[in-house]
Amino acid sequence: MQALRNMFRSWSSDARLDGKTVIITGANTGIGKETAIDLAKRGARIIMACRDMEKTDAALKEVKDASGNQDIVARRLDLSDSKSIREFAENINKEEKQVNILINNAGVMVCPYGKTADGLEMQIGVNHMGHFLLTYLLLDLIKRSTPARIITVSSMAHQWGTINLEDINSEKNYDKQKAYSQSKLANILFTRSLAKRLEVSGTGVTAYALHPGVVQTELWRHLNKPQQAAMWLAKPFTKTSVQGAQTTIYCAVAPELETESGKYYSDCAPAKCSQAAMDDEVGQRLWELSCKMLSITWE
Repeated sequence: MQALRNMFRSWSSDARLDGKTVIITGANTGIGKETAIDLAKRGARIIMACRDMEKTDAALKEVKDASGNQDIVARRLDLSDSKSIREFAENINKEEKQVNILINNAGVMVCPYGKTADGLEMQIGVNHMGHFLLTYLLLDLIKRSTPARIITVSSMAHQWGTINLEDINSEKNYDKQKAYSQSKLANILFTRSLAKRLEVSGTGVTAYALHPGVVQTELWRHLNKPQQAAMWLAKPFTKTSVQGAQTTIYCAVAPELETESGKYYSDCAPAKCSQAAMDDEVGQRLWELSCKMLSITWE
């Protein structure tokens, strides 16, 4: 019962973010939108980074109305296209004086096999590679905005994942669940590797990965009928988007996390991740492979 209570525990804090700038990817729906509303209420300038601008215009109005904060803008970002990611980052680096919090929230889940504009399998491409490149391109600005935080939304599904370095794009054999779990495991390995690099150079930037809970979101749209039926039966044990956003918000604002970095959180508390998620050797090899596939140099 305690675990169930923790699962729905609403974390609350009156921490303010006045004068801070927050970028949230995928902020036009689900937990991304609820995160935007909460952080906007705390006084932050919010940049909603989204692919579908038509949908985002409606969400932008909703976030402004719900938070009473008008300092919210929407910018187009397609994480499945490195050209779009580079254009987005170039504009942010030109227009913004600071980025204090970057929330890598957007994602695709158990979708049919598809490729990004750069020829990557869609789930590893959007969920990991897209955010890896985005973080790389914004990092100098983030370092100039310290204390700063980089938060990546992973999932407990990482526990069923393995990193297939020989076939990261699942070209030999595609299983949409395995590809999703691989991408979520990559999120945690990235966070650990990133935290180590940031710590060594004493940047004042910290990194966090989290499981939001099993949330009723649009990400379910690619589940097959039996899976959707199972989710429907499990609905009393799933979270709303507001509940699902709490751990992201916790990682973004909790003062006690200022000295923590590279860890994994669930239900607004530190959580255990899988052994594979703590394999720093695989993490390093994934880092090198990601750099190679994205044609970047990030030591």
